Amino acid sequence: MDTSQLLKGVLDLAVLAVLKDEDGYGYDVLRRLRHGGMDEVGDASVYGTLRRLYRAGYLTSYVVPSDEGPHRKYYGMNEAGRERLVESEKAWRAFSETLDGILRKGAAA
Repeated sequence: MDTSQLLKGVLDLAVLAVLKDEDGYGYDVLRRLRHGGMDEVGDASVYGTLRRLYRAGYLTSYVVPSDEGPHRKYYGMNEAGRERLVESEKAWRAFSETLDGILRKGAAA
């Protein structure tokens, strides 16, 4: 099954979730998502999501100099991002429960 459309629908939630407890730069966020099981998520999708969430006011950002290459732009969650995460998680759980019910009924029919 092609999961690319599913990923688009949940990527904001996933990115906010991995930034909940610890700030991260683009590749670090990508690595955490893949480590969590989102193996098919693309680099460009994650970087674009970080920029979009930042522009929407859900993330803060700061630059950390690096001795081993270019500076890294870190993203962290602010209060608006935490509120968005709570709202999105509630919506996801409700949607997931609804779909699970439909799938169970469909299998029983």
